[in-house]
Amino acid sequence: MAQPPSSRHRGPKPATAAYLENAALHYLERFASSSGNLRRVLMRKVERSARLHGTDVASGARLVDEIIARYLRSGLLDDRAYAAQKAASLRRRGASRYAIRGKLAVKGVGGDLIDATLEAETAASELAAACALVRRRRLGPCRPPGARAGLRQKDLAALARAGFSLDLARRVLGVGDEAALAALERGEAESG
Repeated sequence: MAQPPSSRHRGPKPATAAYLENAALHYLERFASSSGNLRRVLMRKVERSARLHGTDVASGARLVDEIIARYLRSGLLDDRAYAAQKAASLRRRGASRYAIRGKLAVKGVGGDLIDATLEAETAASELAAACALVRRRRLGPCRPPGARAGLRQKDLAALARAGFSLDLARRVLGVGDEAALAALERGEAESG
């Protein structure tokens, strides 16, 4: 049975300047974003509009570029702050430098900015991230004592897949318990 015309989904609207501006603001209200990521989101709308409504992709791209440039000038978009915030968030969740680099690249952050963001990272922050991942995934010292030895290779593999070096993985998994893991993360103790 057909739905009445008033309740039927009409599809996306044509990509006009006002529509793209509203879409950009609505997206930024909900998500932090880099200029590259916002450009990708808006260009999907432009391309969909071209397919469905026959609008011009080139003029839509110019509108998107104007919006991005204006937001960068006004400070509404700040790729440097976004990269630092995203890297810190990923680090707290236990992401390695390799994983952070990949996530920032996917979000449209440029390679030079990624390098500059990761330059501030230290070996201690990589250690803290590995400890956070071990704690979050309940690996190694966070497992029951009887289960640790049998799962050591699996835990090493999990840390390797996350992008941590073998030496760092061995160091983190070598601590005795969660208290020692916390001490290692704070830099108060060394594992053997």
